[in-house]
Amino acid sequence: MKKIALVTGGSRGLGKDMAQAIAAKGLDVVVTWQSGEQAAGEVVSKLEQAGTVAAAIQLDLLKFDSLDDFAPRLQRLLDDKFGGRKLDFLVNNAGMGATIPMAQATAAQFDDFMNVHFKGVYFLTQKLLPLMNDGGGIVNISTGTTRFCLPGYSIYASMKGAIEVLTRYIAKEFGRRGIRANVVAPGPIETDFNGAAIRSNPQLKERLSGMTSLGRVGQADDIGSVVAFLCSDESKWVNGQRIEVSGGINI
Repeated sequence: MKKIALVTGGSRGLGKDMAQAIAAKGLDVVVTWQSGEQAAGEVVSKLEQAGTVAAAIQLDLLKFDSLDDFAPRLQRLLDDKFGGRKLDFLVNNAGMGATIPMAQATAAQFDDFMNVHFKGVYFLTQKLLPLMNDGGGIVNISTGTTRFCLPGYSIYASMKGAIEVLTRYIAKEFGRRGIRANVVAPGPIETDFNGAAIRSNPQLKERLSGMTSLGRVGQADDIGSVVAFLCSDESKWVNGQRIEVSGGINI
């Protein structure tokens, strides 16, 4: 029986490529979207054309209380579209970005980043673990800026640092179920994330390219293939690890 992966934030950017790469491994896929319902539908259509059973469901981690009904809605979707099968993999990718110097940060901004990048991930994972088969896995998306520092990323990187610790605890507490948990930490990627900061700023792109050993910034498919690997039996002995996918930046 085919396995199922849920990719949060799978309607665009890195999440879209993750969904496509996972489907190419032979898995069925559910993607979540916050506001891009049409884009999510286009992702689903493309996956279905390739023979994947796929579906999209709305999830807004900025609204923490909305998590209460997400698991029941997902269960209904799994019953209706996937024959009642459980999830095998959860990819916590949904995110938000902003460059906020610490001196200018507000409590409201801090709370938004916490809900999306840590608190929401923590409790979404908690609520979905009962909907997951044993022997699957969780992939949490972090950032290279937990290892090296970029001014303006103190809130974002701090939340991702918490995710990296949480991942090890998930690996430890749910290992008896055969559920693995790992982190993928991208470096600079040219997507629409954080207002397409890299794509829309040639000077920034050039500077970041010069910081990587491979002399370029990353593309979405540089990340999706690694996430797909972690959603396969090829990585069955990889657990509790942080895999930085950054082209060798700041080494």
